[in-house]
Amino acid sequence: MSSAHSPLRDIETTVLANGVRVITEPMPHVRSVSVGVWIASGSRRETPERNGISHFIEHMLFKGTSSRSAEDIARSVDSIGGNLDAFTAKELVCFNTKVLDQHLSQAFDVLADLVLNPSFREEDIEKEKGVILEEIKMEADSPDYLVHEIFSSNFWKDHPLGKPILGTRETVKRFHRDSVLEYYSAVYVPSNLIVTAAGNLTHERLVGLVRQHFENTAPGAPLGPDSPPNTHARIALRNKKALEQVHVCLGVPSYPLPHSERFACYVLNTLLGGGMSSRLFQNIRERQGLAYAVFSELSPYRDTGCLSIYAGTSIESASRVVESILREFHQLKQDQVSVEELRRAKDHLKGSLMLSLESTSSRMSNLARQEMYFGRFFTLDELVESIESVTADDVQRIARRFFDPRQIAVTVLGNLNGFKLGREDLAC
Repeated sequence: MSSAHSPLRDIETTVLANGVRVITEPMPHVRSVSVGVWIASGSRRETPERNGISHFIEHMLFKGTSSRSAEDIARSVDSIGGNLDAFTAKELVCFNTKVLDQHLSQAFDVLADLVLNPSFREEDIEKEKGVILEEIKMEADSPDYLVHEIFSSNFWKDHPLGKPILGTRETVKRFHRDSVLEYYSAVYVPSNLIVTAAGNLTHERLVGLVRQHFENTAPGAPLGPDSPPNTHARIALRNKKALEQVHVCLGVPSYPLPHSERFACYVLNTLLGGGMSSRLFQNIRERQGLAYAVFSELSPYRDTGCLSIYAGTSIESASRVVESILREFHQLKQDQVSVEELRRAKDHLKGSLMLSLESTSSRMSNLARQEMYFGRFFTLDELVESIESVTADDVQRIARRFFDPRQIAVTVLGNLNGFKLGREDLAC
Protein backbone atom coordinates (compact mmCIF):
# COMPACT_ATOMS: atom_id res chain seq x y z
CA MET A 1 0.00 0.00 0.00
CA SER A 2 1.33 3.44 -0.94
CA SER A 3 0.15 6.91 0.07
CA ALA A 4 0.60 10.46 -1.18
CA HIS A 5 -0.51 13.92 -0.11
CA SER A 6 -1.13 16.96 -2.31
CA PRO A 7 0.56 20.02 -0.78
CA LEU A 8 -1.66 22.43 -2.71
CA ARG A 9 -5.04 20.98 -1.78
CA ASP A 10 -5.77 18.94 1.32
CA ILE A 11 -6.06 15.80 -0.81
CA GLU A 12 -4.64 12.44 0.18
CA THR A 13 -4.23 9.37 -2.01
CA THR A 14 -3.58 5.78 -0.99
CA VAL A 15 -3.15 2.85 -3.38
CA LEU A 16 -3.91 -0.58 -1.94
CA ALA A 17 -1.61 -3.47 -2.78
CA ASN A 18 -4.15 -4.82 -5.31
CA GLY A 19 -4.38 -1.46 -7.16
CA VAL A 20 -7.54 0.16 -5.73
CA ARG A 21 -6.98 3.92 -5.48
CA VAL A 22 -8.47 5.81 -2.51
CA ILE A 23 -8.65 9.63 -2.70
CA THR A 24 -10.16 12.01 -0.14
CA GLU A 25 -10.62 15.74 0.34
CA PRO A 26 -11.93 16.87 3.73
CA MET A 27 -14.54 19.64 3.97
CA PRO A 28 -14.78 20.07 7.74
CA HIS A 29 -17.36 22.87 7.59
CA VAL A 30 -20.10 20.50 6.32
CA ARG A 31 -21.93 17.61 7.98
CA SER A 32 -22.23 15.38 4.91
CA VAL A 33 -19.93 12.97 3.10
CA SER A 34 -20.14 12.00 -0.57
CA VAL A 35 -18.43 8.76 -1.59
CA GLY A 36 -18.09 7.28 -5.06
CA VAL A 37 -16.82 3.98 -6.37
CA TRP A 38 -15.67 4.65 -9.92
CA ILE A 39 -15.06 2.16 -12.72
CA ALA A 40 -12.53 3.86 -15.00
CA SER A 41 -14.05 2.58 -18.23
CA GLY A 42 -17.51 2.96 -19.71
CA SER A 43 -19.52 2.13 -22.80
CA ARG A 44 -16.71 2.95 -25.26
CA ARG A 45 -15.00 -0.29 -24.23
CA GLU A 46 -17.92 -2.42 -25.44
CA THR A 47 -17.97 -4.47 -28.62
CA PRO A 48 -20.91 -3.87 -30.99
CA GLU A 49 -22.51 -7.14 -29.84
CA ARG A 50 -22.31 -6.04 -26.19
CA ASN A 51 -23.41 -2.45 -26.68
CA GLY A 52 -25.22 -1.36 -23.52
CA ILE A 53 -23.76 -3.97 -21.18
CA SER A 54 -21.97 -1.41 -18.94
CA HIS A 55 -25.28 0.34 -18.29
CA PHE A 56 -27.04 -3.02 -17.87
CA ILE A 57 -24.54 -4.11 -15.20
CA GLU A 58 -24.95 -0.76 -13.43
CA HIS A 59 -28.68 -1.56 -13.13
CA MET A 60 -28.07 -5.15 -12.10
CA LEU A 61 -25.84 -4.21 -9.18
CA PHE A 62 -28.90 -2.72 -7.46
CA LYS A 63 -30.90 -5.95 -7.85
CA GLY A 64 -29.36 -7.73 -4.91
CA THR A 65 -26.17 -9.15 -3.46
CA SER A 66 -25.30 -12.35 -1.64
CA SER A 67 -26.51 -10.73 1.60
CA ARG A 68 -29.01 -8.02 0.56
CA SER A 69 -32.13 -7.95 -1.57
CA ALA A 70 -32.89 -5.04 -3.90
CA GLU A 71 -35.31 -3.73 -1.28
CA ASP A 72 -32.66 -4.04 1.45
CA ILE A 73 -30.26 -1.95 -0.66
CA ALA A 74 -32.86 0.76 -1.22
CA ARG A 75 -34.02 0.85 2.40
CA SER A 76 -30.56 0.83 3.95
CA VAL A 77 -29.66 4.29 2.66
CA ASP A 78 -33.21 5.71 2.58
CA SER A 79 -33.57 4.91 6.27
CA ILE A 80 -30.67 7.20 7.18
CA GLY A 81 -31.82 10.05 4.94
CA GLY A 82 -29.09 9.56 2.36
CA ASN A 83 -28.93 9.23 -1.41
CA LEU A 84 -27.71 6.19 -3.34
CA ASP A 85 -27.27 6.54 -7.09
CA ALA A 86 -25.28 5.45 -10.12
CA PHE A 87 -24.67 6.45 -13.71
CA THR A 88 -22.91 5.14 -16.80
CA ALA A 89 -20.99 7.37 -19.20
CA LYS A 90 -18.85 6.72 -22.26
CA GLU A 91 -15.59 6.46 -20.27
CA LEU A 92 -16.67 5.66 -16.71
CA VAL A 93 -19.30 4.18 -14.40
CA CYS A 94 -19.99 5.62 -10.95
CA PHE A 95 -21.80 4.28 -7.88
CA ASN A 96 -22.19 6.96 -5.24
CA THR A 97 -23.82 7.85 -1.96
CA LYS A 98 -24.26 11.02 0.05
CA VAL A 99 -25.03 10.76 3.77
CA LEU A 100 -24.52 12.50 7.09
CA ASP A 101 -20.94 11.99 8.29
CA GLN A 102 -22.13 9.81 11.19
CA HIS A 103 -23.58 7.29 8.70
CA LEU A 104 -20.49 6.89 6.51
CA SER A 105 -19.65 3.33 7.62
CA GLN A 106 -23.18 2.07 7.08
CA ALA A 107 -23.53 3.69 3.66
CA PHE A 108 -20.10 2.52 2.46
CA ASP A 109 -20.91 -1.03 3.53
CA VAL A 110 -23.92 -0.96 1.19
CA LEU A 111 -21.96 0.68 -1.63
CA ALA A 112 -19.11 -1.83 -1.42
CA ASP A 113 -21.51 -4.76 -1.14
CA LEU A 114 -23.42 -3.94 -4.30
CA VAL A 115 -20.21 -3.33 -6.29
CA LEU A 116 -18.37 -6.43 -5.06
CA ASN A 117 -21.07 -9.03 -4.45
CA PRO A 118 -23.82 -8.82 -7.08
CA SER A 119 -25.96 -11.92 -7.37
CA PHE A 120 -26.84 -11.59 -11.09
CA ARG A 121 -29.86 -13.89 -10.74
CA GLU A 122 -31.19 -15.08 -14.08
CA GLU A 123 -34.74 -14.02 -13.25
CA ASP A 124 -33.53 -10.51 -12.32
CA ILE A 125 -31.61 -10.27 -15.59
CA GLU A 126 -34.74 -11.13 -17.57
CA LYS A 127 -36.84 -8.58 -15.66
CA GLU A 128 -34.22 -5.86 -16.02
CA LYS A 129 -34.10 -6.38 -19.77
CA GLY A 130 -37.74 -5.31 -19.82
CA VAL A 131 -36.99 -2.25 -17.68
CA ILE A 132 -34.15 -1.10 -19.96
CA LEU A 133 -36.15 -1.80 -23.12
CA GLU A 134 -38.77 0.59 -21.74
CA GLU A 135 -36.02 3.11 -20.95
CA ILE A 136 -34.84 2.87 -24.57
CA LYS A 137 -38.41 3.46 -25.80
CA MET A 138 -38.79 6.42 -23.45
CA GLU A 139 -35.61 8.05 -24.74
CA ALA A 140 -36.59 7.34 -28.36
CA ASP A 141 -39.82 9.28 -27.70
CA SER A 142 -37.69 12.29 -26.67
CA PRO A 143 -36.63 14.02 -29.90
CA ASP A 144 -33.91 16.18 -28.33
CA TYR A 145 -32.32 12.95 -27.01
CA LEU A 146 -32.86 11.11 -30.28
CA VAL A 147 -31.28 13.80 -32.48
CA HIS A 148 -28.13 13.69 -30.32
CA GLU A 149 -27.98 9.89 -30.60
CA ILE A 150 -28.34 10.01 -34.38
CA PHE A 151 -25.71 12.76 -34.54
CA SER A 152 -23.27 10.75 -32.37
CA SER A 153 -23.77 7.56 -34.39
CA ASN A 154 -22.78 9.44 -37.54
CA PHE A 155 -20.05 11.64 -36.03
CA TRP A 156 -18.29 8.67 -34.38
CA LYS A 157 -19.33 6.19 -37.08
CA ASP A 158 -18.18 2.58 -36.53
CA HIS A 159 -16.71 3.42 -33.11
CA PRO A 160 -18.07 2.64 -29.60
CA LEU A 161 -18.29 6.38 -28.83
CA GLY A 162 -21.05 6.53 -31.43
CA LYS A 163 -23.09 3.75 -29.85
CA PRO A 164 -25.86 4.51 -27.34
CA ILE A 165 -24.95 4.03 -23.68
CA LEU A 166 -28.28 2.23 -23.16
CA GLY A 167 -27.59 -0.21 -25.99
CA THR A 168 -30.22 -1.17 -28.55
CA ARG A 169 -33.29 -3.39 -28.38
CA GLU A 170 -31.36 -6.10 -30.20
CA THR A 171 -28.24 -6.06 -27.99
CA VAL A 172 -30.14 -5.82 -24.69
CA LYS A 173 -32.38 -8.75 -25.59
CA ARG A 174 -29.26 -10.90 -26.13
CA PHE A 175 -27.74 -10.30 -22.67
CA HIS A 176 -27.59 -13.37 -20.42
CA ARG A 177 -25.95 -14.30 -17.14
CA ASP A 178 -22.73 -15.65 -18.67
CA SER A 179 -22.08 -12.56 -20.82
CA VAL A 180 -22.89 -10.24 -17.89
CA LEU A 181 -20.58 -12.15 -15.53
CA GLU A 182 -17.78 -12.27 -18.08
CA TYR A 183 -17.87 -8.51 -18.69
CA TYR A 184 -18.23 -7.68 -15.00
CA SER A 185 -15.24 -9.91 -14.12
CA ALA A 186 -13.06 -8.28 -16.77
CA VAL A 187 -13.88 -4.65 -15.94
CA TYR A 188 -14.66 -4.54 -12.20
CA VAL A 189 -11.06 -5.20 -11.20
CA PRO A 190 -9.00 -3.30 -8.59
CA SER A 191 -6.67 -1.68 -11.13
CA ASN A 192 -9.78 -0.14 -12.73
CA LEU A 193 -11.39 0.98 -9.45
CA ILE A 194 -11.13 4.38 -7.78
CA VAL A 195 -12.83 5.31 -4.50
CA THR A 196 -13.19 9.03 -3.88
CA ALA A 197 -14.79 10.94 -1.03
CA ALA A 198 -15.29 14.56 -0.01
CA GLY A 199 -16.89 16.01 3.10
CA ASN A 200 -16.52 15.73 6.83
CA LEU A 201 -14.22 12.71 7.05
CA THR A 202 -10.59 11.72 7.51
CA HIS A 203 -8.48 9.93 4.95
CA GLU A 204 -7.54 7.24 7.48
CA ARG A 205 -11.17 6.42 8.15
CA LEU A 206 -12.03 5.94 4.48
CA VAL A 207 -8.88 3.93 3.78
CA GLY A 208 -9.83 1.67 6.68
CA LEU A 209 -13.30 1.10 5.21
CA VAL A 210 -11.92 0.47 1.72
CA ARG A 211 -9.33 -1.98 3.04
CA GLN A 212 -12.01 -3.80 5.02
CA HIS A 213 -14.11 -4.39 1.90
CA PHE A 214 -11.73 -4.31 -1.09
CA GLU A 215 -8.32 -5.45 0.13
CA ASN A 216 -8.89 -9.17 -0.51
CA THR A 217 -10.19 -8.65 -4.06
CA ALA A 218 -7.90 -10.30 -6.60
CA PRO A 219 -6.04 -7.72 -8.73
CA GLY A 220 -7.27 -9.02 -12.10
CA ALA A 221 -5.73 -8.27 -15.49
CA PRO A 222 -5.17 -4.60 -16.40
CA LEU A 223 -7.34 -3.26 -19.21
CA GLY A 224 -5.81 -2.51 -22.58
CA PRO A 225 -5.89 0.92 -24.23
CA ASP A 226 -9.06 2.29 -25.82
CA SER A 227 -9.28 2.26 -29.60
CA PRO A 228 -8.83 5.80 -31.00
CA PRO A 229 -11.80 7.17 -32.96
CA ASN A 230 -12.12 9.10 -36.20
CA THR A 231 -14.73 11.80 -36.75
CA HIS A 232 -17.05 12.03 -39.76
CA ALA A 233 -18.63 15.18 -41.15
CA ARG A 234 -21.91 13.60 -42.22
CA ILE A 235 -25.18 15.36 -43.00
CA ALA A 236 -28.18 13.30 -41.86
CA LEU A 237 -31.78 14.34 -42.48
CA ARG A 238 -34.19 12.07 -40.58
CA ASN A 239 -37.91 12.40 -41.26
CA LYS A 240 -40.28 11.84 -38.32
CA LYS A 241 -43.73 13.09 -39.23
CA ALA A 242 -45.19 12.90 -35.72
CA LEU A 243 -42.94 15.70 -34.45
CA GLU A 244 -44.14 19.29 -34.15
CA GLN A 245 -40.62 20.74 -34.16
CA VAL A 246 -37.50 20.27 -36.23
CA HIS A 247 -34.50 19.39 -34.05
CA VAL A 248 -31.06 20.44 -35.27
CA CYS A 249 -27.73 19.15 -33.95
CA LEU A 250 -24.62 20.59 -35.59
CA GLY A 251 -21.09 19.83 -34.46
CA VAL A 252 -17.37 19.87 -35.18
CA PRO A 253 -14.35 17.98 -33.79
CA SER A 254 -12.78 19.61 -30.74
CA TYR A 255 -9.92 18.93 -28.34
CA PRO A 256 -9.67 15.97 -25.92
CA LEU A 257 -10.39 16.58 -22.25
CA PRO A 258 -6.69 16.71 -21.15
CA HIS A 259 -5.64 19.07 -23.98
CA SER A 260 -3.42 22.00 -23.00
CA GLU A 261 -5.83 24.46 -24.65
CA ARG A 262 -8.97 23.09 -23.03
CA PHE A 263 -9.65 26.34 -21.14
CA ALA A 264 -9.76 28.31 -24.37
CA CYS A 265 -12.31 25.73 -25.60
CA TYR A 266 -14.41 26.31 -22.48
CA VAL A 267 -14.33 30.06 -23.06
CA LEU A 268 -15.23 29.64 -26.74
CA ASN A 269 -18.15 27.36 -25.86
CA THR A 270 -19.39 29.81 -23.20
CA LEU A 271 -19.28 32.70 -25.66
CA LEU A 272 -21.01 30.71 -28.38
CA GLY A 273 -23.87 29.01 -26.55
CA GLY A 274 -23.05 28.35 -22.91
CA GLY A 275 -25.65 30.56 -21.23
CA MET A 276 -28.40 33.13 -21.55
CA SER A 277 -25.95 35.89 -22.53
CA SER A 278 -24.27 33.72 -25.18
CA ARG A 279 -24.32 34.68 -28.85
CA LEU A 280 -26.58 31.83 -29.96
CA PHE A 281 -29.15 32.44 -27.22
CA GLN A 282 -29.23 36.19 -27.73
CA ASN A 283 -29.33 36.03 -31.51
CA ILE A 284 -31.52 33.00 -32.27
CA ARG A 285 -33.92 33.16 -29.34
CA GLU A 286 -33.98 36.75 -28.10
CA ARG A 287 -33.48 38.79 -31.29
CA GLN A 288 -35.05 36.53 -33.92
CA GLY A 289 -37.44 34.44 -31.80
CA LEU A 290 -36.64 31.31 -33.81
CA ALA A 291 -36.22 28.79 -30.98
CA TYR A 292 -37.05 28.19 -27.34
CA ALA A 293 -34.04 25.92 -26.69
CA VAL A 294 -30.67 26.69 -28.24
CA PHE A 295 -27.25 25.99 -26.73
CA SER A 296 -23.76 24.68 -27.40
CA GLU A 297 -21.86 22.07 -25.41
CA LEU A 298 -18.49 20.39 -25.27
CA SER A 299 -18.22 16.60 -25.15
CA PRO A 300 -14.54 15.95 -24.47
CA TYR A 301 -13.10 12.45 -24.06
CA ARG A 302 -9.70 10.97 -23.32
CA ASP A 303 -8.43 11.24 -26.89
CA THR A 304 -11.00 13.24 -28.85
CA GLY A 305 -13.88 15.68 -28.48
CA CYS A 306 -16.88 17.36 -30.06
CA LEU A 307 -18.32 20.87 -29.87
CA SER A 308 -22.02 20.69 -30.75
CA ILE A 309 -24.97 23.05 -31.04
CA TYR A 310 -28.60 22.07 -30.49
CA ALA A 311 -31.73 23.99 -31.45
CA GLY A 312 -35.41 23.08 -31.62
CA THR A 313 -37.40 25.14 -34.14
CA SER A 314 -40.16 25.07 -36.75
CA ILE A 315 -39.68 23.64 -40.24
CA GLU A 316 -40.19 27.16 -41.60
CA SER A 317 -37.32 28.50 -39.48
CA ALA A 318 -34.88 25.58 -39.72
CA SER A 319 -32.81 27.05 -42.56
CA ARG A 320 -32.59 30.42 -40.80
CA VAL A 321 -31.43 28.73 -37.60
CA VAL A 322 -28.65 26.85 -39.44
CA GLU A 323 -27.64 30.06 -41.24
CA SER A 324 -27.57 31.94 -37.92
CA ILE A 325 -25.30 29.32 -36.33
CA LEU A 326 -22.94 29.48 -39.30
CA ARG A 327 -22.86 33.29 -39.11
CA GLU A 328 -21.72 33.04 -35.50
CA PHE A 329 -18.99 30.62 -36.60
CA HIS A 330 -17.91 33.08 -39.29
CA GLN A 331 -17.88 36.04 -36.92
CA LEU A 332 -15.82 34.21 -34.30
CA LYS A 333 -13.29 33.34 -37.01
CA GLN A 334 -13.15 36.82 -38.54
CA ASP A 335 -13.37 39.17 -35.56
CA GLN A 336 -11.78 39.01 -32.14
CA VAL A 337 -14.20 38.99 -29.23
CA SER A 338 -14.40 42.23 -27.30
CA VAL A 339 -12.74 42.75 -23.94
CA GLU A 340 -16.17 43.02 -22.29
CA GLU A 341 -17.54 39.80 -23.84
CA LEU A 342 -14.38 37.88 -22.97
CA ARG A 343 -14.63 39.16 -19.39
CA ARG A 344 -18.25 38.00 -19.11
CA ALA A 345 -17.40 34.52 -20.40
CA LYS A 346 -14.48 34.13 -17.99
CA ASP A 347 -16.53 35.31 -15.02
CA HIS A 348 -19.34 32.92 -15.97
CA LEU A 349 -16.90 30.00 -16.06
CA LYS A 350 -15.21 30.95 -12.79
CA GLY A 351 -18.54 31.42 -11.02
CA SER A 352 -19.90 28.08 -12.23
CA LEU A 353 -16.70 26.33 -11.17
CA MET A 354 -16.56 27.85 -7.69
CA LEU A 355 -20.25 27.32 -6.97
CA SER A 356 -20.06 23.68 -8.06
CA LEU A 357 -17.12 22.97 -5.75
CA GLU A 358 -19.14 24.02 -2.70
CA SER A 359 -20.95 20.68 -3.02
CA THR A 360 -19.44 17.50 -1.52
CA SER A 361 -20.80 15.52 -4.49
CA SER A 362 -19.09 17.81 -7.00
CA ARG A 363 -15.80 17.68 -5.10
CA MET A 364 -15.99 13.89 -4.95
CA SER A 365 -16.58 13.74 -8.72
CA ASN A 366 -13.85 16.29 -9.35
CA LEU A 367 -11.31 14.09 -7.53
CA ALA A 368 -12.16 11.06 -9.67
CA ARG A 369 -12.09 12.87 -12.99
CA GLN A 370 -8.79 14.61 -12.25
CA GLU A 371 -7.24 11.30 -11.23
CA MET A 372 -8.54 9.52 -14.34
CA TYR A 373 -7.66 12.15 -16.90
CA PHE A 374 -4.68 13.99 -15.40
CA GLY A 375 -3.20 11.85 -12.63
CA ARG A 376 -2.89 15.01 -10.51
CA PHE A 377 -5.11 17.54 -8.71
CA PHE A 378 -5.51 21.20 -9.56
CA THR A 379 -6.12 23.92 -7.02
CA LEU A 380 -8.95 26.37 -7.50
CA ASP A 381 -6.33 29.09 -7.96
CA GLU A 382 -4.71 27.09 -10.78
CA LEU A 383 -8.05 26.63 -12.53
CA VAL A 384 -8.97 30.30 -12.17
CA GLU A 385 -5.53 31.32 -13.46
CA SER A 386 -5.94 29.02 -16.47
CA ILE A 387 -9.29 30.60 -17.31
CA GLU A 388 -7.87 34.11 -16.85
CA SER A 389 -4.92 33.35 -19.14
CA VAL A 390 -7.18 32.77 -22.18
CA THR A 391 -6.87 35.63 -24.68
CA ALA A 392 -9.03 36.87 -27.54
CA ASP A 393 -6.31 35.57 -29.88
CA ASP A 394 -6.66 32.09 -28.37
CA VAL A 395 -10.42 32.08 -28.92
CA GLN A 396 -10.10 33.27 -32.51
CA ARG A 397 -7.36 30.76 -33.32
CA ILE A 398 -9.40 27.84 -32.00
CA ALA A 399 -12.54 29.08 -33.79
CA ARG A 400 -10.60 29.13 -37.06
CA ARG A 401 -9.38 25.60 -36.43
CA PHE A 402 -12.73 24.16 -35.35
CA PHE A 403 -15.19 25.88 -37.68
CA ASP A 404 -14.06 24.42 -40.97
CA PRO A 405 -17.04 23.75 -43.29
CA ARG A 406 -15.44 20.45 -44.30
CA GLN A 407 -15.56 19.26 -40.67
CA ILE A 408 -19.14 20.28 -39.85
CA ALA A 409 -21.56 17.42 -39.16
CA VAL A 410 -25.31 18.04 -39.03
CA THR A 411 -28.34 15.98 -38.03
CA VAL A 412 -31.85 17.30 -38.58
CA LEU A 413 -34.83 15.39 -37.16
CA GLY A 414 -38.52 16.19 -37.66
CA ASN A 415 -41.35 16.46 -40.15
CA LEU A 416 -38.98 17.71 -42.80
CA ASN A 417 -41.52 18.19 -45.59
CA GLY A 418 -38.90 18.45 -48.34
CA PHE A 419 -36.26 20.29 -46.26
CA LYS A 420 -32.82 20.05 -47.89
CA LEU A 421 -29.33 20.76 -46.59
CA GLY A 422 -26.06 20.18 -48.44
CA ARG A 423 -22.37 20.79 -47.85
CA GLU A 424 -22.61 23.98 -49.89
CA ASP A 425 -25.04 25.36 -47.29
CA LEU A 426 -22.47 25.06 -44.49
CA ALA A 427 -20.06 27.75 -45.66
CA CYS A 428 -18.76 29.84 -42.80
